[in-house]
Amino acid sequence: MTLRYSVADHIAEIVIDRPEAMNSIDPDTRALLKKAYADASADAEVRVVLFTGTGDRAFCTGADLKRTMPTGVSAAVEEFGTGSDHLLAGFPHAKPTICAVNGYALGGGLELALACDIRIASSTASFGLPEVRIGSIPGSSGTQLLPRTIGRGPAMQMILTGDRVDTDFALRVGLVNEVVEPGDLMTRARAVAARIAANAPLAVAAAKSLVAQAPDLPLVAGLALERYAFGLLRNTEDRVEGRTAFAEKRTPNYQGR
Repeated sequence: MTLRYSVADHIAEIVIDRPEAMNSIDPDTRALLKKAYADASADAEVRVVLFTGTGDRAFCTGADLKRTMPTGVSAAVEEFGTGSDHLLAGFPHAKPTICAVNGYALGGGLELALACDIRIASSTASFGLPEVRIGSIPGSSGTQLLPRTIGRGPAMQMILTGDRVDTDFALRVGLVNEVVEPGDLMTRARAVAARIAANAPLAVAAAKSLVAQAPDLPLVAGLALERYAFGLLRNTEDRVEGRTAFAEKRTPNYQGR
């Protein structure tokens, strides 16, 4: 297997496991990723999804160019047919996602990291979208997600040159949330995941949805949607549990109800 999937304490870990190929994505790994997306999305016990790669050299270096030559399938079939081959098709967007970047995050690897809500990087990590160097473009949302994450100017420079950037640059422009030493990466990523998983699942889901929609809404509409979500959460069991636990000075036991 070129990908490992496990669930513990409400956290699903998806680990790309091809260290001999810099954790690049071949067709088998792509299929396993899609299954992992579906499993994490469908499992009510999963509250957070954590992505990483095996080893300390690479999180993911994108497509395995030796095994992903053009298929001959028409663009229409790929775009509108069943079973899209898009790297992020089926990605578990409804749940909080964290990427622990343990080395190179290149091409599709960076696009996968960009799809996550939180990115924590090893100090040895580097980032790039080199597709233009091989006659292609960042076609798994890179041209859309990178400018939205770090701004148009820095994104243009990365995309049009194909150059890699280091963690100093990534932290400065907001490409990553934190940079830690390599030996601390998974400890820190799991700690953040655990903090999120301990919170009320419906509230977390609502908050994530509101933040995700905010850039596309006028402020007045965004505030109205926020009030609507607040009202929906008002009488949930978890909201009562949170206040009861606070009064009783104990850890709340949230059930997602």
